[in-house]
Amino acid sequence: MYKYFPQYIRKLFKILIVIFAAIGFTLTMGYIAVLLGLTNTRGIVDIQTKKFIQNDGTDITYESFPLAHTPEWIAFRQAVVKDQPVIQRVSKETGVPPRVLVAILVPEQMRLFHSDRAVFKQFFEPLKMLGSQSQFSWGIFGIKDDTARAVELHLIDKKSPFYLGTSFERSLSFNGNLKDTASSTGIDEERFIRITDEHNHYYGYLYAALYIRQIEAQWKKAGYPIDTNPEVIATLWNLGFERSKPHANPSSGGAAIDINGKEYSFGELARLFYYSDEMVEFFPATNK
Repeated sequence: MYKYFPQYIRKLFKILIVIFAAIGFTLTMGYIAVLLGLTNTRGIVDIQTKKFIQNDGTDITYESFPLAHTPEWIAFRQAVVKDQPVIQRVSKETGVPPRVLVAILVPEQMRLFHSDRAVFKQFFEPLKMLGSQSQFSWGIFGIKDDTARAVELHLIDKKSPFYLGTSFERSLSFNGNLKDTASSTGIDEERFIRITDEHNHYYGYLYAALYIRQIEAQWKKAGYPIDTNPEVIATLWNLGFERSKPHANPSSGGAAIDINGKEYSFGELARLFYYSDEMVEFFPATNK
């Protein structure tokens, strides 16, 4: 009966037979490959998990990040990735993992982005830039003048519980000397310029990293290490040196940040980012 069909119909049948044969062969081979375990690969999650080994050797479990698809987060992500080289540099110099630094930057920037929607829409979103403050708080981390001075003085005060050792003493030196920072107008101006520089955020990250190392040193000396608790570190950054009092059961918290009608604490936002898979390929939780 097939031979009575027109020639073009017979050609069509032949083409369909070849196509179905190819599909059948592919499905059959795929099934065999699954049975033999030939399709098992390490995948992206496994590769990322390797990057998420903390300094104490424990794994970090991923969580979803609730702000991941908001305009503010998309702008922040594009802006902070530009700073990856300088963040890596500061991490290498201070020993603070890149992800800890960015975890503290997240609530600072989210608070800034959401506090003035007009400014965000006009500048930060279209320019894909980090917000930098220059009034009561300075730079991308919102560092206060008193905090910056304290970080500098803790570097050279051997009796301070925040002292990091001789290798860190010159980390923020102005002409190699920090002892006269309280009286030098030139140093005051230089400090401000360093932290508020919108084109190079190196000193913003450096001050933040040294602050982190100093409170970690304080808590470790007291017998309560917090270097594996990013939410506590972020909270203490938000609260300041004077509120850093080592004890056995620290908890996260800090300033309340309203984001689209939902309230987060400073430490909570840092934790949500740190344990998420956001930008893990750029900012790992280890500095090794």
